[in-house]
Amino acid sequence: MASHRKSRPAGTRVAGIRTPALATAALTSVALLSQSANAAPAADGKPSLEEVEKKVDDLYRQAESATEKYNAAKEKTTKQRKNVDTLLDDVAKRMQKLNEERDRLGSFAAAQYRTGAAAPDTATFLLADSPQDYFDQTQLMGRLTSRQKSAVDEYFTEQSATMKKRQEASRSLETLTATQSDLQTAKSAVQKKLSDARELLSKLTAEEKARLAAIQKQQQEAAARKAAELAKQQAAAEKAKEEAAAQDGGSTSGAGSTSAGDSSYATKAEKALAFARAQIGKPYVWGATGPESYDCSGLTQAAWKAAGVDLPRTTYDQVNAGTTVSLADARPGDLIFFYDDISHVGIYIGNGMMIHAPKPGAYVREESIYYGGESIIHSVVRPA
Repeated sequence: MASHRKSRPAGTRVAGIRTPALATAALTSVALLSQSANAAPAADGKPSLEEVEKKVDDLYRQAESATEKYNAAKEKTTKQRKNVDTLLDDVAKRMQKLNEERDRLGSFAAAQYRTGAAAPDTATFLLADSPQDYFDQTQLMGRLTSRQKSAVDEYFTEQSATMKKRQEASRSLETLTATQSDLQTAKSAVQKKLSDARELLSKLTAEEKARLAAIQKQQQEAAARKAAELAKQQAAAEKAKEEAAAQDGGSTSGAGSTSAGDSSYATKAEKALAFARAQIGKPYVWGATGPESYDCSGLTQAAWKAAGVDLPRTTYDQVNAGTTVSLADARPGDLIFFYDDISHVGIYIGNGMMIHAPKPGAYVREESIYYGGESIIHSVVRPA
């Protein structure tokens, strides 16, 4: 499985999923009709209710996109911090060993001084921070025993290794500092988008909020109808496969192998879905991975972990953690990704529906995969 995703031209879709230009006109028409019917007058210069709704939706989506960047920076920071801690621990151990080697050199120098084998200042230089210059200048090495030479060699070998580790730890600390800065930038971006969205909503009157709820209800009904259409298509496709298998005489060795694979996936998917259903009603909190709250990728990661499958933390990585399939072939347990920047994900439950953590201010829930129209669906991935 590739660790890096190739960039795609804006607007494209994979594995049979339509492009935005080919999104169903029916859903668009319903949305436009509902907007026309509920449009608020803008004679006073205020934005229309539909404009407010679009701005709020855009802000929430931008907040979720920033959340995934935050998740990626947080994960990277955690790994780098562990690496730095490991390096610093290694440096501390090496410094201790280096001090022990210096003590050995000091004992040899003291012994030479007592026996008169070396001048008094030999001990001073052997106990100094860097006695190498003295060894080179006085040819003292020629008068040392093999045991003493070995101690000197070990000292300088350890000194060189310790210096390299200290330099490596210093570079890792610099990288960690930069990543922590990225983390704070992403965090600030999320908070700013959420603050802007709340400010827009706070300016709505009670009547406008009621009309906005009516528009959203119409959009949900349109999405539900689209989901029902997909369910019928998938049921028909499944029936056709069963009939084709019956005509082929039941099964072959290849078909048996596929069936076994299907059964294994279905078992894991059932566990993942059971976990996801148990989280319904818990709040969306950006950056959260449970157990009391989740963001979108935190929920899918936790659900599949319950099935024994480890998924990466972010949507950007989860989209590569499996096999891409067409929307028509989506099965319960598959991951549904949204938007060109792959900033949202839900877990498919069948019949055009999914469980997902929608956005800030909302709760984990079941919802049509067409909640924002067909054009926002990016791809479908089978993670196991």
